[in-house]
Amino acid sequence: MEITGSLCAIVTPFATSGELDLDAFACLIDHQIEGGTQGLVVAGSTGEAHMLDESEYERLLAFAVTRVDHRVPVIAGTGEAATAKTVALTKRAAAVGADAALVVTPYYVRPTQDGLRRHFLEVAEHGGLPVILYNVPVRTGCDLLPETVELLRHEARIIGIKEAVGDIERIRSIAQLARPGFVYLSGDDATAMEAMLAGASGLISVANNAAPAAFRALCDAARAGDRGKAQALLDSLQPLLMALNCAPNPVAIKAALAELGLCRATPRLPLLELPPGTARARLREVLLPFAHAA
Repeated sequence: MEITGSLCAIVTPFATSGELDLDAFACLIDHQIEGGTQGLVVAGSTGEAHMLDESEYERLLAFAVTRVDHRVPVIAGTGEAATAKTVALTKRAAAVGADAALVVTPYYVRPTQDGLRRHFLEVAEHGGLPVILYNVPVRTGCDLLPETVELLRHEARIIGIKEAVGDIERIRSIAQLARPGFVYLSGDDATAMEAMLAGASGLISVANNAAPAAFRALCDAARAGDRGKAQALLDSLQPLLMALNCAPNPVAIKAALAELGLCRATPRLPLLELPPGTARARLREVLLPFAHAA
């Protein structure tokens, strides 16, 4: 299983009743694969994992596994604040056929670096899936430092890291830790080009939901070391990236997908749908170059 290139942190669509909209989810999955996306993260933060109950989580993930049908890896978001809960959720993801687990650092509880190391080792040993570390301090209040990643990368069942810190020094530090069997995946759309030029193997993207073909082209160019082409592609995507900053994730990307006719814009409380107005109009405008591919 190769987890590299252009990957999407796919949204979870809901029907007007508030239930999972699996018909829309099928359309989103097909849209991604037809656009060249090389892997899907299901029930991550963009997928509103913490808004799903256990039954919904398993239904969503099992549906994705069936719909994808081995065309690309299906990576399940399984991170919880407690180690035991993370292990249990990873086991459930393994049982429905996920290929790997994306495990975010424990949020809110603020563990030490040694606590983080032991947490990830427990999940890798007992969860039943290959583990991709996920570091996104702006959301979790917890930063997995490069020196801790260096210790964890030698564990055979820890196969990579999604690093969402866009600082150039952090990018270089994490890029140096990549090795056969341990991939570095950018988790920050805005700095992903620099990460891939520095040695990252790919990108797990939010904006990719709306523009899979464009992000595949960006990843291909950056991974090939073609800075000029990659920069031109990134420049073409900048209006979309900037427009998506108008609301918390996944509010804005769901609004964008609604504008493309791919799913409803509704998130679950406490998140609210992006209302009509300037931000919604701007999204509609910047999506025009990508609308034909939807």
